[in-house]
Amino acid sequence: MKCKVLTIAGFDGSGGAGIQADLKTFSALGCYGMSVLTALPVQNTQGVRSCYQIEVNAIVEQLECIFDDITPNAIKLGMLFNSEIIDEVSSFLKKNAVGIPIIVDPVMVAKSGDRLLLKEAVEALKEKIIPIATLITPNLPEAEDLTLKKIITHDDMKEVAKMIIDMGAEAVMLKGGHLDMNTSDDLFMDCDGLSEFFTAKRIETKNDHGTGCTLSAAITSFIAHGYTTSEACKMGKVYLFHALNAAKDSSVGKGHGPVNHFVNIWPHLDLSIYK
Repeated sequence: MKCKVLTIAGFDGSGGAGIQADLKTFSALGCYGMSVLTALPVQNTQGVRSCYQIEVNAIVEQLECIFDDITPNAIKLGMLFNSEIIDEVSSFLKKNAVGIPIIVDPVMVAKSGDRLLLKEAVEALKEKIIPIATLITPNLPEAEDLTLKKIITHDDMKEVAKMIIDMGAEAVMLKGGHLDMNTSDDLFMDCDGLSEFFTAKRIETKNDHGTGCTLSAAITSFIAHGYTTSEACKMGKVYLFHALNAAKDSSVGKGHGPVNHFVNIWPHLDLSIYK
C-alpha cells in the first residue's frame, strides 16, 4: 500500500468524529490508516457525556510501536486534551517524524460545548505543536482562542491567519464556516505569502458531526498522495462538501449526524461479488 497515514487523536464510539472519522476518510481516499489513541471521550451525536484521559506512557508506547514497524507518509494530530500529552507527543515527533508532514486539527471544544483541550493546555499547543505543523486547520472559535482576536470579516481572517503563521506553522487553513454568510469560505495562507480563499455553497443540514476531523483527515490523505499543501486543502474541501451533501437528509442518531465518508464508494458497492 503506497500511502500510510497516522492519526493521533481521540475516540468517538458513535463513529462520526475522532479516530473513527479519520480512519474512514483515509480509507475512502486510498490510504492505509493507523491510529494512536490520546483520550476517550464518551460521546454520541448528541454530545459528550464524559472524557477519560489515556495514560501518557500508553500514548508514547503506542507511538513507539507504530514507528518501530511502519513509517507514516503523513501524520494528523487531533485531540490532545492536556499539556502533558502535548509535551510527550511533540517531543516524540520532533525526534522521530523529521521530514514527515504533520497536519494539526486543534480540537478544543465539542459542539456540545464540552472542552476537548483543557484551557491550561492552550499555551502548550501554541508553543509545542504549532511550530512543528506543516498545516494547522482551526475553525474560527479555535483561531480566536489561539490569538485572542475576534473574527467577523474576511480581513479579520487574514489577520488571524498571519498571527498563526507567526507562531511557527508552515501554513494555515482557517475554516470560515462560523461566519454568517451564504457561502462557506476557508482561507489558506502559508509562510511564503500565498493567500487564497476557497469558497463553497453552504449546505443546510444538522448532520455536521466530525466535519473538522474529516476535513483535516482528507487533507492529510491528499498530502500523503503527494499533492502540495494548498492543493490538498482545496481537494479536502471538495471532498467534505460532497460528504456533507450526501448526508444532509440522513438520520444517523438523534443529534448532529455524521457526514457520508464513503460518498464516492457506496453508490458503486456490489455485495454480490462475495457470493
